[in-house]
Amino acid sequence: MAHQKSAHYDRVVRKQYREWLDRCSVHLDRMDSELPPPVEDFRDVLKERGVSRRSFLKWTSIMTGTLMLPPVFKPMVARAAEQFSRVPVVWLHMAECTGCSEALLRTSYPNIDDILLDTISLEYHETLMAASGYQAEQCLEKALHDFPGKFVCVVEGAIPLAMGGRYLTLGPKGKTGLEVAREVTSKAAMTICIGSCSAFGNVQAAKPNPTDAAGVGRALGLQTVNIAGCPPNPINFVGTILHYLMFGGLPALDGLGRPVWAYGKRIHDYCERRPHYDAGEFVEEWGDDGAGKGWCLYKVGCKGPYTFANCGRVRFNDGISWPIMAGHGCIGCTEPNFWDTMAPLEKPIQDAAIGGGEATVDRIAMGLTVATVAGIAAHAGATAWVHRNDNDTANKE
Repeated sequence: MAHQKSAHYDRVVRKQYREWLDRCSVHLDRMDSELPPPVEDFRDVLKERGVSRRSFLKWTSIMTGTLMLPPVFKPMVARAAEQFSRVPVVWLHMAECTGCSEALLRTSYPNIDDILLDTISLEYHETLMAASGYQAEQCLEKALHDFPGKFVCVVEGAIPLAMGGRYLTLGPKGKTGLEVAREVTSKAAMTICIGSCSAFGNVQAAKPNPTDAAGVGRALGLQTVNIAGCPPNPINFVGTILHYLMFGGLPALDGLGRPVWAYGKRIHDYCERRPHYDAGEFVEEWGDDGAGKGWCLYKVGCKGPYTFANCGRVRFNDGISWPIMAGHGCIGCTEPNFWDTMAPLEKPIQDAAIGGGEATVDRIAMGLTVATVAGIAAHAGATAWVHRNDNDTANKE
């Protein structure tokens, strides 16, 4: 009986994978016919940057695993990467410091993620474009006219809502950020919030928040993909675009709109200092013997037990290091309202310290897990609805 159940399960899984692969192939064919032609051939770009075919295939394997897909999807990831530069992107700047753009631009070695970001089809990006004033406005209008329903809108920064949004005005016509964001997102294929400012409001929304700054989802009543972080890791943005290219929709999201493949586990779960936490070996103050031995940073404020992100797996600076590895605790920057809820940043949260740390942490994790499951269920329902409409259309034709 057990053998029969296992065989049945294997057949069901294989069938599901075949359906996903077929769906991927159909969508990539559709994107191939609908998207603008690439400015440069991706394979030629890789060759010019000194990236071998073997390195590219290794990257596709890593990226497939990162996206929580089985190995059979590696060819699809490779094909999606080759179309990366064909996706029109309109990048809006709201109330922010441009740090997320800087994180995506700054690199010392041309790895494949960076090459993809270098070749992305930016139709509008206020920081990078040469045009200004009315010329920049015309670039935005042209992008909205040329690619309705086909471009990806990326928003960096929170949107002030107080006084009808007049705390932030943009461009020569003096439009509010609220007006610009509403107009652009209404015509986009999907909206990605890059960084915690656009996702949750971040420091602009910290108390007392006189401008009533808010994340894009709250400001516009819109479903967004939230690539949280201050700044986020570029690989989480790259992976989200690849998922869109492969499946034509949003990845599975948790209850806060973050991709589950990137934000489904706590910093605490991946941390190389976790054994010291379990052994009760903590840094008591900066520069003590424990710090020299690489002990856990919880008592000097590390918010890793409360923070969901993949920083410890993908790391920063070409994958060399990340804050905890470098000697400073996590500040919880992928979580909503972290400037208020995680403060002070270099001291432990008091209720956690009094309640015994891990017990409180696990209760928080259980609550977020429930939210994640709800988010995945909603995503599955939405996907079923979308594909039902696709099937209905196909039957009518």
